[in-house]
Amino acid sequence: MASVEIVDVRKSYGDHEVIHGVSIPISDGEFVALVGPSGCGKSTLLRMIAGLEDITKGDIKIGARVVNGLPPKDRDIAMVFQNYALYPHKTVAENMGFALKLRKTPKAEIDARVKKAAEILDLVPYLNRYPRQLSGGQRQRVAMGRAIVRAPQVFLFDEPLSNLDAKLRVQMRAEIKELHQRLKTTTVYVTHDQVEAMTMADRIVVLHDGIVEQMGSPLELYDRPANLFVAGFIGSPAMNMFKGTIRTGSHSHFETRDGTRLPLPTLPTAHEGREAVYGIRPEHLTLGGDLRAEVTVIEPTGAETQVIARLGGEKIIGVFRERVSVKPGETIAMSPDLPLVHLFDAKTGLRLT
Repeated sequence: MASVEIVDVRKSYGDHEVIHGVSIPISDGEFVALVGPSGCGKSTLLRMIAGLEDITKGDIKIGARVVNGLPPKDRDIAMVFQNYALYPHKTVAENMGFALKLRKTPKAEIDARVKKAAEILDLVPYLNRYPRQLSGGQRQRVAMGRAIVRAPQVFLFDEPLSNLDAKLRVQMRAEIKELHQRLKTTTVYVTHDQVEAMTMADRIVVLHDGIVEQMGSPLELYDRPANLFVAGFIGSPAMNMFKGTIRTGSHSHFETRDGTRLPLPTLPTAHEGREAVYGIRPEHLTLGGDLRAEVTVIEPTGAETQVIARLGGEKIIGVFRERVSVKPGETIAMSPDLPLVHLFDAKTGLRLT
């Protein structure tokens, strides 16, 4: 195992820079998820760690070594891809042990390592099968087993669950997390799915347009997003946001552009008249209160009910544990949990403290 350190890394294609001086320290044994929308640079960053992309500027360290000039085979990393990348003409056992065979590892050691990895991943009954005889989840476990037998210092995962159906993704999330808890190998995991990142990672790095927007534990990013982008990206359904003006005085409130008043905790008078964005997560709204919205859609899921409504001229989404007995076109009363309201500066997008 080893730490990974990304130090002021930049990547350009010709005159177009796509990674803008990113620095990320990753501790030995840590599970770090790189998340962000398509085109944010997360896969490019992972490929630079692996040695599949050249670095324009900056350094990448694995352990004590700067690995900028090292080929992938000498970096002591193992990568799991989105498309499994299995050899169709080789059995599961042959796929898992192929990298060791190329290194001329003794056959007895290959067999022992393959057997151990197969036991960890519940693949023992499938060792003599071919990839075409396996389900998508089993193929992904074979790809993970191929990485495990190499006993690398660092695991790199590039959106490994994207090709699986919803039920399998949930199952594989738990298996990958359990695998990390068992092996304690430093892991860098790329995904566009913030739920994957929230449920699996020790720390999340949110990327946007080639820069780091925020780094922190999943709950840090959820509870205290640093800016509007992180606030809108982390959380499902996304945070409700309203543009308007802060009003202080005997009763602080937030006035939206259409004149709707949203409650606020008491604020310093220095905030009076400040243009801001008011954020409240759907799950932090409660039934009853002074906000009255016209229901447009009801989405019951069993354990929860999601309500989409119009508050003044804006859409608002609420997620309630209670059964909601309203219909589209009717009015619903709700209120925000005041300590959980978020405020962001309208110009900079940064969180107001």
